[in-house]
Amino acid sequence: MRTARPATPLTDGTIVLREWRDSDVPAVAAACREPEIARWLDQVPQPYSDRDAREYIASTRRGWREQTLASFAIADARTDELLGSISIHWLDHEHAVGEVGYWVHSDARGRGVATRATRLIARWAIEDCGLERLQLRADVLNEASQRVAEKAGFTREGVLRSARYSPRAGARVDFAMYSILPTDVAAAEFSDS
Repeated sequence: MRTARPATPLTDGTIVLREWRDSDVPAVAAACREPEIARWLDQVPQPYSDRDAREYIASTRRGWREQTLASFAIADARTDELLGSISIHWLDHEHAVGEVGYWVHSDARGRGVATRATRLIARWAIEDCGLERLQLRADVLNEASQRVAEKAGFTREGVLRSARYSPRAGARVDFAMYSILPTDVAAAEFSDS
């Protein structure tokens, strides 16, 4: 499996997946203060500060160096406005397995941004990096994230019961498990939704 950065930013003409910049700090901090992001992502501290955003961007750079994470800023292809974040955690290099995760700023939700970004990163990870399985976990109550997985061509495999403890929920939570394989990407006919 190859985990090098793409030679050029990944784009479909509407969005672009690009490297993180220090200038993204204010937009990351503003987005991660949103209650909806905090609701689903326990690892996002609350309240979220500019310092947290700088640490997040630094962690994405470390992930590339250590080959544990491939992280991209999701931006508008025309304006370069930051819309969200998408990353692949390289779970198992030997068996070529990764897991995708994302968040999208409230102003960009409902426009297909997460779906487009998930399609782009899945195609790159499978075709360019040699990934054999890309999985996506979504809280069973997070219907929007499950719709993204399905629209991006992932197959629902089942539910991981009591997968982890959520401090914000104060309980263990179940996750719907999705995956996409090289044969799925090769056969996919993606729509613009």
